[in-house]
Amino acid sequence: MTEKKEGFSRRKFLGGAAASMAALAANPLTAGIPGRSSGTDKAVFKLKYAPYFGMFKAHAGEDPIYQLKFMADQGFRAMFDNGFMKKPAPLQESIARELERLNMGLGPFVAYADFSKESFVTRDKDVRQMLAKTMKKAVETAERVNAKWTLVVPGRYGQKLEWDYQTANVIDNLKLCVDICEPSGLVIVIEPLNRWNHPGLFLTGIPQAYQICKAVNSPNCKIVNDLYHQQISEGNLIPNIDRAWDEIASFHLGDNPGRNEPTTGEINFKNIFKHIHGKGYRGILCMEHGKSLQGKQGEKALIEAYRACDDF
Repeated sequence: MTEKKEGFSRRKFLGGAAASMAALAANPLTAGIPGRSSGTDKAVFKLKYAPYFGMFKAHAGEDPIYQLKFMADQGFRAMFDNGFMKKPAPLQESIARELERLNMGLGPFVAYADFSKESFVTRDKDVRQMLAKTMKKAVETAERVNAKWTLVVPGRYGQKLEWDYQTANVIDNLKLCVDICEPSGLVIVIEPLNRWNHPGLFLTGIPQAYQICKAVNSPNCKIVNDLYHQQISEGNLIPNIDRAWDEIASFHLGDNPGRNEPTTGEINFKNIFKHIHGKGYRGILCMEHGKSLQGKQGEKALIEAYRACDDF
């Protein structure tokens, strides 16, 4: 399956996030999901599933603040936005104030995810300067909005350098990034992606990410486990969660095939959610997927899918 055929496209998502900067419409919040009482404990999910801007625009309109209110009304206790660092500072601050008012968390935003370049695998001085500049901007963003995590994809692997040297370079470059983030407390989460949708990337598996985090040896360098990608790359989801548990800081969600909401594919999300909740996970699970149905019908189906998987 190519990236274009997925129900959710990482590149399309990032482009849409940038476009949302201009969302200024102040549409009134429409009615919530039938049968759900707003503002009651019954509507609150056990885990912090985090929608993104645009996921509920059929109900809430284009304005990001009204979208946050709708998310909270449905019981979501977090949101995420891959493109958050690209938004204007005033909009970032407005979103942060509303998240605080609603007592919602903010999932990892992307600091670096260039799929076209050999970046972290090299020792090139210009690349290291670029990474340092990028991470300083990530720290500034995080401090502005009280964010705790930022996401890094180490880029492509090289064709002219042995794999072990590339691994050592990735570790050294991550240490550089950690040195910049550590004083502020910002945690870098590195993300493995599957090699079928994203051929040529260096980081593809949870064991590989675990090895790198152990070598970096910092509480500010952890893993975001994207269950959609890992179902494709290696499966064995719960055992890999257990083996890498001490280095996992966040999760991305999406069923396979299709990269849509839980219950539309082959992954048993109810068992996974029950398992990580039982292990004490109280972090954020970013809903990085599309919807199997469009419009309000699709948004209702998505919420009910999460309610079914959260019922454990």
